Amino acid sequence: MKQCIEGSHAVARIVNLCRPGVISAYPITPQTHIVEDLSKLKADGEGDFEYVRADSEFAAASIVLGASAAGVRTYTATSSQGLMLMAEVVFTISGMRLPVVMTCANRAISAPINIWNDQQDVMTVRDSGWILLFAEDNQDVIDMHIMAFKIAEQTKIPVMVNMDGFVLTHTFEPIDLPTQEQVDNYLPKYVPEPGQYLDTENPVSLGCFATPADYINIRQDLQNDLINSKKVIKKEFVNFKKAFSRGSSDLTEYYGAKNAKVVFVALGSVVGTIKEVVDEIPDSAVLSVKCLRPFPAEEIIKKLAKAKYVAVIDKSISLGNEGVLATEIKATLRNSKTKVQSFVAGLGGRDITRKMVGNIYKQVQKSSSKLTFIK
Repeated sequence: MKQCIEGSHAVARIVNLCRPGVISAYPITPQTHIVEDLSKLKADGEGDFEYVRADSEFAAASIVLGASAAGVRTYTATSSQGLMLMAEVVFTISGMRLPVVMTCANRAISAPINIWNDQQDVMTVRDSGWILLFAEDNQDVIDMHIMAFKIAEQTKIPVMVNMDGFVLTHTFEPIDLPTQEQVDNYLPKYVPEPGQYLDTENPVSLGCFATPADYINIRQDLQNDLINSKKVIKKEFVNFKKAFSRGSSDLTEYYGAKNAKVVFVALGSVVGTIKEVVDEIPDSAVLSVKCLRPFPAEEIIKKLAKAKYVAVIDKSISLGNEGVLATEIKATLRNSKTKVQSFVAGLGGRDITRKMVGNIYKQVQKSSSKLTFIK
């Protein structure tokens, strides 16, 4: 049954249906409505979880780390400067192999101070060892949260679901919200494996001191498991589609002409705008990257094999280089004759219009290959 509901409220409802044991968060725009709603669900007796108010994002991340280490399903949410304050603990959570799920309501980071959407926050912790999912719309958002818990608990790798701040968090859309029974049928009760959590009957050390002889091996294990998690993520995309009759079966989604000359590549909500442009240009398409980490290189190579030009539209930048996603697409297609160009747009919440995307379509077919800011 579809409901017209704000994205943040939908996230709170779906997280509650996933039956977490502990939730902790600190409010920050534009994430605030999510944790406000969760605290209200708890206060009204509709949420069967422990809600811990934290005095900072660093504390919130530390609380869910401890709760997950104690063997319960945990959740938190943040944005922008909050994610920066969490950064130390974000790396620790993945290093300890704790299946925490977090929502990042993507927002620009300072300076200058800006509360609107881009994706610079998540890109700053891109290499922290988390699985990173990106939602195109609010249906994507709630579906990814259900899958996130199952993926995290199978892989023992934390999952961050990214939704564009304001563009999705504060937008009302018709959303198909599942019932508690449907979620329970897909997402089983969390039962951590012995040795994965603190237990007086089976003592373990989590996040202990590692010498140079051991540290590199531990990091290699995390790298290998992140790469291998692509199989689990894809399997759960397929299982979710079977269970709920919607969603994607791949970590990337191709939309447009089968043998498009120009293919746009992007993350998140801007894909919707690009699709409208693609509908008007017969020889174009867009590739939506739904999972940035682990990076779906094989899928990208296959789906961009026939493109002559690839325009990567980033809502972030690796300062001193170019768009973050563009760098990775270029490296992935390094043995291809396809021309890849980096376009940075939408920083600090500036609108990315259909006219801008149309101009990118024309510009990518010219000889220039340098980074271009679209304003």
